[in-house]
Amino acid sequence: MWLIAMSVPLLPVITVMVSSRYRVKVSTLWRQALAWTLRFVRRKVCVRSMHAFVFSNCTHGKVDSVLETFDLYAETHPSLCIGPEMGAALAEVVRRVCPSRALELGMHCGYSSVRLLRLLPPAGRLITVELDPPTAELGEEIILVAGFKHSQFQVLTSSSAEAIPTLRSLLEPDQKPSRGFSLVLMDHDPQQYLPDLLALEREELLCPFGCSILLINRKRRAEALRGILDYIRITADCCSIKTELQAQRHHLMAPSAFQKN
Repeated sequence: MWLIAMSVPLLPVITVMVSSRYRVKVSTLWRQALAWTLRFVRRKVCVRSMHAFVFSNCTHGKVDSVLETFDLYAETHPSLCIGPEMGAALAEVVRRVCPSRALELGMHCGYSSVRLLRLLPPAGRLITVELDPPTAELGEEIILVAGFKHSQFQVLTSSSAEAIPTLRSLLEPDQKPSRGFSLVLMDHDPQQYLPDLLALEREELLCPFGCSILLINRKRRAEALRGILDYIRITADCCSIKTELQAQRHHLMAPSAFQKN
């Protein structure tokens, strides 16, 4: 902390000395350094602080405003939101898959939930599972603030292991037995990725005509996803696509192996 405290006041001095020649570059560097310093000092993610900021500063009922306010908060505060770049990659997948039913494991105050819901068809439905009760409650409120209705989504407050066996009963009564989730976003505990995938298969909750599964790796280590990626590689007819964005790895699976003969 001593080094951080000393470095902050020195930055404006450096800016003054070189700004006459490199005004634009130094200004950008200063903003980036200040944002990094603030994020470092406020290292602990505070869901309530994030919720309060978004709730107070966004335009209610406007999805774009909600997402932009999330991103604005993340510039100077620690955040578990996937951010606009990863969000764009998520949007690309959703547009390609066109899911009618989507499952999210780990909601982080609703950022990804809002991004998913905005791209689902009018009759689409999102089920999101969050272990932490305050996060689930605040995230649900943010989804409503963005303009979505309870008929479009459902938030389950429990562990993924407890929630998955109950998901079949939550799908609409008119759903055919052969239908299931065509998109799954896993952004909770990487240790649960493989067990949860196996549970989803066991419960026959993945769409037999194809299901895309997105895995978020926040630990920057390949070992965190080794189990599930090894499973994908040895599963016949499974396709794995990996995209790296900044510090996160984004793995997309299009598993035709889940199709039942």
